[in-house]
Amino acid sequence: MSKEHRFETNAIRTQLNRTEHLEHSVPMYLTSSFVFEDAEDMRASFAEEKERNIYSRYSNPNTNEFVEKVCQMEGAEAGFAFASGMAAVFSTLASLLDSGDHIVSAQSIFGSTHTLFNTFFPKWNISHSYFKIDALDEIAGMITPNTKLIYAETPTNPGVDVLDLEALGRIAKQHNLILVIDNCFASPYLQQPIKFGADLVIHSGTKLMDGQGRVLAGITVGSAVLIEKVYRFSRITGPALSPFNAWVLSKSLETLAIRVDRHCENALKLAEFLEGHPQVNWVKYPFLKSHPGYKIAKRQMKAGGCVVAFEIKGGLEAGRQFFDSIQLLSLSANLGDSRSIVTHPASTTHSKLSVDERHAAGITDGMVRVSVGLEHVTDIIADIEQALEK
Repeated sequence: MSKEHRFETNAIRTQLNRTEHLEHSVPMYLTSSFVFEDAEDMRASFAEEKERNIYSRYSNPNTNEFVEKVCQMEGAEAGFAFASGMAAVFSTLASLLDSGDHIVSAQSIFGSTHTLFNTFFPKWNISHSYFKIDALDEIAGMITPNTKLIYAETPTNPGVDVLDLEALGRIAKQHNLILVIDNCFASPYLQQPIKFGADLVIHSGTKLMDGQGRVLAGITVGSAVLIEKVYRFSRITGPALSPFNAWVLSKSLETLAIRVDRHCENALKLAEFLEGHPQVNWVKYPFLKSHPGYKIAKRQMKAGGCVVAFEIKGGLEAGRQFFDSIQLLSLSANLGDSRSIVTHPASTTHSKLSVDERHAAGITDGMVRVSVGLEHVTDIIADIEQALEK
């Protein structure tokens, strides 16, 4: 990021060079391939003796701009953009791991990432061990000669738990392991894991980066050496982000800071309301003082994010009545949208996990995840209040 300019300015002013048309807004480059001046130019380009766009599966001007912006935001050396957040997770890990390797991962991670670790990676003889988010001292005892990397989310999905990034970075460095952090819930505006020792940072651009539920996207940024491996794998396997979606996301990043500020403001007010409600057992939001990771969150995050988790009294049946009574908010599995969304993780995003696996990750039958949007906070609270009363 430019030393002369702040986060918000770089998000808006980082753009491709203007064409001969002197456009103010960057155009879309909806082309599958690019042409060459002559045979020698074509040969040298494919031999990678020069940096240039060859084919949009490899790179594209719109994708390049999006990646550059996220690298600036995260303080990363390089990056690669993907067609979805899970494409970023899978491709990043698959590019770094070999048969026989071992992952040490936080137990509280996204449901699809759980499935990747438990169902697909074992087919390729890649194993894992889970540590509890409040027991980082367990990690050292899980590390084997085959351990390649540490993987974690913070805040976690869906329980909004907070992991100590500085401690994870220290452990990874001590054991010469790659630290990969899913930073989706925070966004680069609220948290930059590389500052605390992360080697790679992954985002689902579908969430706060887009912010309006329009496109699917993912991105991984970090060490240039590691990103080169990610690029080589992805160039062949083809999970690249489309130029159109990259253009949408690059424009979306221009308003990331102002949107996330409002998300966080609304989310904190909702969390404070829920904390005193008689129908609620507990509430988790990183910037609530009652959150177990409050001090860590205050140290590594600018604000608490857009997601609030809470448990309704009465378990599964009470949860169903609550969801059926929602009138304004959306029942959906997305998050980070301008529209507020309520989700029941046990029956949706984490339904593929066993009951024991869900409980180990802190997901109870009565847990509700709210992605707090940009509506007036009074209206958000009123809808949740009337649903709780029913």
